Amino acid sequence: MQLKIIKNEKEYDKALSRIDELMQLNPKLGTKESDELEILALLIEKYEEQNWAIEVPDAIEAIKYRMEEMQLKQKDLIPYVGNRSKVSELLNRKVSLSLTMIRNLSQALHIPLEILVQPLQKA
Repeated sequence: MQLKIIKNEKEYDKALSRIDELMQLNPKLGTKESDELEILALLIEKYEEQNWAIEVPDAIEAIKYRMEEMQLKQKDLIPYVGNRSKVSELLNRKVSLSLTMIRNLSQALHIPLEILVQPLQKA
């Protein structure tokens, strides 16, 4: 297969098929097939990043999602945020997350820190 930048779904599907073929061969490192497999994987990864990039969720949306998932109510966040009004203000985007809140919520709700440290989006 001639290696080139993947520009559309047809080329993407063709590259995936070729990867399947190469994986079946289980090529040894340093062979022509092994190099082709590695390059195709990079090309496919780049195409997927450009066409199906998943954005990092907003911190408040991540908290709300996790609350729903864990069947938590606003009052359940009081130990991590402060008091009932602070929880309400936070979820309504009236106040920003403090460093202490970020640490507490990350540990309690298992939300990655990189999601919680983003600047809050205005409602």
